[in-house]
Amino acid sequence: MNNVLKYLPEAEGSELHYLNELFKNFDDNQARDFTSVYRTRRKDPNVILMTTLLGFLGIAGVQRFLTDQIGMGILYFFTAGLCFIGTIVDLVNYKQLAADYNRKIAYEVASFFSK
Repeated sequence: MNNVLKYLPEAEGSELHYLNELFKNFDDNQARDFTSVYRTRRKDPNVILMTTLLGFLGIAGVQRFLTDQIGMGILYFFTAGLCFIGTIVDLVNYKQLAADYNRKIAYEVASFFSK
């Protein structure tokens, strides 16, 4: 885990554990390259939280667009976050939304660098 924290000190929880598994097969150059790409594409849970709060101001679904869930984003936008219920659920689960997206991105980036 120290190797992951050396490159990504902002990683924590399940993201840290998942990245540790990915980093096992990387040398220092691969880890540095992975980090530079992954850091630009990952989503900070606080950004997901802030965009979810926009749903209460009438701009629902932005968090879904940010996590590449375009269909759900459109649905939330046109239904006011499924009458605010979906927005409230996303507000409770914002860390999981970010973690799922970040895990997907980490896998994509790692598969590119492990070739």
